[in-house]
Amino acid sequence: MIDEYRLVRMIIVIASVWLFAITAGATAPVALRREDLEIVDCLLPGQVRQLGTMTYLTPRRPTHTTASDCRIRGGEYVAFDRADLKSALGVWLPAAQAGDAEAQTNVAEIYERGLGTPPNYESAVMWYQKAADQKYSRALFNLGTLYEQGLGVEQDKLKALNLYRQAWGLSEDSVMYQSAAQDQQQALRDELQKQLTEKDGQLQLLQHQLDSLQQKQSNQTSPAPTSKADSKGDPKAEIEALKKWIAQLEADRNASNAKLAALPQLRTPAAVASQPRITSQADLRAVGNLQFGRYYALIIGNQHYELIESLKTPLNDAERAARVLHDKYGFTVLVLKDSSDVAMLKALNDLNDVLKPEDNLLIYYAGHGARLQTNFDVAGYWLPINSEAPPKDTFWVPNEQITAHLARLVAKRILVVADSCYAGLLSADPSYLFAAGSGGYTREYIAYKLPKRSRLLISSGGDEPVLDSGGGANSVFAQAFISELEANQGILPTPELFGRVAKRVAAAAAQGGTPEKPEFKSIKGAGHEFGDFFFVPKDTKL
Repeated sequence: MIDEYRLVRMIIVIASVWLFAITAGATAPVALRREDLEIVDCLLPGQVRQLGTMTYLTPRRPTHTTASDCRIRGGEYVAFDRADLKSALGVWLPAAQAGDAEAQTNVAEIYERGLGTPPNYESAVMWYQKAADQKYSRALFNLGTLYEQGLGVEQDKLKALNLYRQAWGLSEDSVMYQSAAQDQQQALRDELQKQLTEKDGQLQLLQHQLDSLQQKQSNQTSPAPTSKADSKGDPKAEIEALKKWIAQLEADRNASNAKLAALPQLRTPAAVASQPRITSQADLRAVGNLQFGRYYALIIGNQHYELIESLKTPLNDAERAARVLHDKYGFTVLVLKDSSDVAMLKALNDLNDVLKPEDNLLIYYAGHGARLQTNFDVAGYWLPINSEAPPKDTFWVPNEQITAHLARLVAKRILVVADSCYAGLLSADPSYLFAAGSGGYTREYIAYKLPKRSRLLISSGGDEPVLDSGGGANSVFAQAFISELEANQGILPTPELFGRVAKRVAAAAAQGGTPEKPEFKSIKGAGHEFGDFFFVPKDTKL
């Protein structure tokens, strides 16, 4: 039996050999491959720890990281068929069963996505609920999206709103929550009242028919029908059918009444007090005591494709966007022109070495987008210039990988602006709730939003093609987006920017005779926590 001293020596020798291998390899860099940069479910080895005179090895730890980083840290992952339900669960399920809230949330997300099988929303709800019971914000938010859409549970938008409130740390007395909940509750009341009115009308009509038939029967003395065919005109059969129909409608009416009575009584939110405007000169990335952090932008323009049809405007869009972000808003900008899949993923991965927790990142993508319909879902992609024509997706960059990189980045605020076909597929979140509402974008609103993480998407369209021209040298969407940034004169929250852009795009698309409808969403699965992204011109004053 090996004693403690020999065990410790063995561990030291193994660690030394491993360290030597790493340092030796550092002198001979190897070209990164596409698969090295993809995010995987990695199972890291346990750590050697000392407690008094006892040395022990901790359990293995699951994490999301790149395949290359997983190998360097001595971890394990499934090299092939990584998007497989069984292999993914094998990494996270033990920790989830042990009560780890992050692992429980990851298990729920695996069930929700399906990974080669139909989504199991009921199992997703169960695991989200376990983590939500521990007040884990990501689980609370994801569970809310299922209630909002009625997936795995009965649709309940008011409950979804309450889960969002908890996920984002809003108190029940919060003006923003009370206002949003009041609006949602009123919409639900109106819908239930509409159902009750319709059912009352139906019941009145059916009762009139029933009374008429019963009166007609009482005036008849003919014998009862003797065959099944004769029973079609039997008043007794018609009366029984009407009675059953009436009973069902009354049951439905009572259910709607019960739902209406069960709605909580919310306080009418008080008006948001107007905030004094700050007039002092602001520093580059601060306005008064509002610290916005540093700003970075990764701008990708893919125009000249090698194997598929090239586009007309992405490079112009990318250059113009880079110019306004750098010159007017003080962004440090990296522009990628006509990039391969490896170049795109490497640029995303390299941001981990640059970004700090209080930073802001804008990712602007202009290029081809694509979608593939699987047996159970629709997947969206950004297409690098080395892409093959559909359905050959070997070099396509899937939305799932983009989301995984966004979740890993430590920057507090990230906004993705995607101008491509099917760009809205980057997020499965049904909507973006809790904008500033009737209170406007006050200093209080900005101060509340700043500490919260944000992962937001503005896309040129949803699950449909979009225009590559129509805005002069730019696409319709790019023309609207960049023009609004050029015209803006103050702190601009993303919801306000989106509202302005959407109006411009709608007007331009209508003139061109081709409908195009931008979308604004939080990016589900990337760590969104009810924050916002703010555009702050260099000379901003409040």
